[in-house]
Amino acid sequence: MKFEDVYRQEWGQVVATLIRLTGDWELAEECAQEAFAAALERWPRDGVPRKPGAWLTTTARNRAIDWLRREAVGAAKLKEVAAMSDEPEPAYDVPDDRLRLMFTCCHPALAMEARVALTLRTLAGLSTAEIARAFLVPEATMSKRLTRARQKIQYAGIPYRVPPAHLLPERTPAVLAVLYLLFNEGYSDVVRSSLSGEAIRLARLLVQLMPDEPEACGLLALMLLHDARRDTRLSADGVLVTLDEQDRTRWDHAQITEGVELLDATLARGTPGPYQVQAAIAACHATARTAADTDWPQIAALYGQLKQTPVIALNRAVAIGMADGPAVGLRLLEQLAAGPLTGYHLLPATRADFLRRLGRLAEAATAYREALELATTEAERRYLARRLEEVSQ
Repeated sequence: MKFEDVYRQEWGQVVATLIRLTGDWELAEECAQEAFAAALERWPRDGVPRKPGAWLTTTARNRAIDWLRREAVGAAKLKEVAAMSDEPEPAYDVPDDRLRLMFTCCHPALAMEARVALTLRTLAGLSTAEIARAFLVPEATMSKRLTRARQKIQYAGIPYRVPPAHLLPERTPAVLAVLYLLFNEGYSDVVRSSLSGEAIRLARLLVQLMPDEPEACGLLALMLLHDARRDTRLSADGVLVTLDEQDRTRWDHAQITEGVELLDATLARGTPGPYQVQAAIAACHATARTAADTDWPQIAALYGQLKQTPVIALNRAVAIGMADGPAVGLRLLEQLAAGPLTGYHLLPATRADFLRRLGRLAEAATAYREALELATTEAERRYLARRLEEVSQ
């Protein structure tokens, strides 16, 4: 197993466990970093342990204990840590350290974006640049938000504790947002694909914890429906394969069935939320026998039910353009050109596709070049380069 794989799989667990034991977020991150640094030094020489996660957690915890012993209040803190590790879990507690910490980081005293960003940084080990990309903001802006969130936790004395059952629902929206961003980070980047599986695993735990929360069920259905297409999203040589060109016989149809059945049961409750609506859009794609069978008018209507964030507005423009023609879609894109999506590669990539469909190849080539400069993954760059070559001939 590569060290990078171990980092992606174990970072969140190590940090979450240390925070549960010590109650100190900064200490937990520092000790986790020291444990991974020790692994990077020792494992190439001694070999990867049979249980790398346990090795890392033990090493990090020992570093924390050493640090606490050097502090004036070390004895009291050590006694507290020992007591915390021996306490039985409350009946309502979250059944996983990572989910437990997600609810803790998603404290109502923090702004929603700060909760999500802080949890992604602490639990998923995403870099500030990666989180900034997910939020479509500059890295410097995200760095300041993370700093302010940490300071607020320190100055306000926000405890790293699991809230009682009746307070869990008020933190659920931020936890769902964390899981979805975690899933998308893995889904969009093959190098971090394990993050998607982790997000699905945590979503299943959340549904078990809160079976009557429809949006948790909707999010799980959404992830399952997207993930069912994972194996067809890249060609053998690593080029992005768009939805209309994917081999649908290779989709995971058992997973699609699970996602659709979960979605149908959730929608039957009559309280549709944004994740359920997005899952319904994913179901339209996943259940279409061919690309030509896709119900684009229905998809456009579903996008219209969602809050019109810049990305949702872009997706709605795509759906309308597919339903009513590329010229209509192109006019909608022009309305988005000067907004927050400036610098987002999918905006010029979508414009290029509509122009290509209209036969305006020179303009399409210009848009493909712009998208190519902004694309963030190698698979996307290869796809855009291929399209650019096609319209430039």
